[in-house]
Amino acid sequence: MTAAAPEFLVVLGQTASGKERVALALARQLDGEIVSCDSMKVYRGMDIGTAKAAEADRRSVPHHLLNVVDPWERFSAARWAQAAEAAVADIVSRGRLPIVSGGTVLYLKALVFGLFEGPGADAAIRARLADEADRHGTVALHARLADVDPQAARRIHPNDLRRIVRALEVHELTGQPISTQQRQFDAPRPDLRPWVAALRRTRDDLHRRIDDRVDRMIAHGLADEVRRLTVDPRGMSSEAAAAVGYREMIDCLQGRLPDGRVADEIKKNTRLFARRQMTHLRSLALVRWIDVPPNESPDRTAQRIADLWRARAAEPEAPASG
Repeated sequence: MTAAAPEFLVVLGQTASGKERVALALARQLDGEIVSCDSMKVYRGMDIGTAKAAEADRRSVPHHLLNVVDPWERFSAARWAQAAEAAVADIVSRGRLPIVSGGTVLYLKALVFGLFEGPGADAAIRARLADEADRHGTVALHARLADVDPQAARRIHPNDLRRIVRALEVHELTGQPISTQQRQFDAPRPDLRPWVAALRRTRDDLHRRIDDRVDRMIAHGLADEVRRLTVDPRGMSSEAAAAVGYREMIDCLQGRLPDGRVADEIKKNTRLFARRQMTHLRSLALVRWIDVPPNESPDRTAQRIADLWRARAAEPEAPASG
């Protein structure tokens, strides 16, 4: 007899939306374990700037996919998806509930829908495109992408140089738009059954929480954390160093950004990051939106999600989406 596809709960949300505390409360209410879905929390030593769960919380509720690589290493959505699938299977095998929690929607898509691998990287093409971006700006490359692949250009932010270069590279190597080649991943995998909730706050509430969070990070030693990471001779990978909060603090420590402006710069860029996260969240038809009032406790939000989770058997199947 074929084993049933593992069912698991997913809690998504923008940065500072409170998903970490809600996921912890859900794990306690539903006998669960947390699988982190965050592209920066995989890095050891990047604790303050990623708002990683406190040691006490990790002792009380098992966490998976935190601190799996060093900050000078590269990490990928494909690698996360493979590890997350193994973690989900392990948790289910022990009779507990996997709770996948985070804000990196690409990682969840990699797990639930699969990834388009495409042709291998071409160093010469990437170097040429990077040089063009240096000379003419990332927006100019994005405009070229809009000419050859309008669908990909609508999906990729004009400042997301890495993804713009990859889309142009694939088009140049294959003669086909990357968006056309990715369509085989529009349907969810039949061997996984995610139930996805996404926290949603008002714009003013989220911005207030972002400001408070940045102030706490700086007060708790973000500058010292970044200093320790950057003085290591192995440095930080381009992905790790580009994380919001880290790149601004690196600029400050290296004299490119005045100390008095670093907090405001992190807050501004975090708000922009949160806006992009919402765009990605809205692309998931699997999502059940959970509107969170400003003064609602994480336990109460978790209770509302837990009630929906328990009632899920009466729901119709969610439509497939990429």
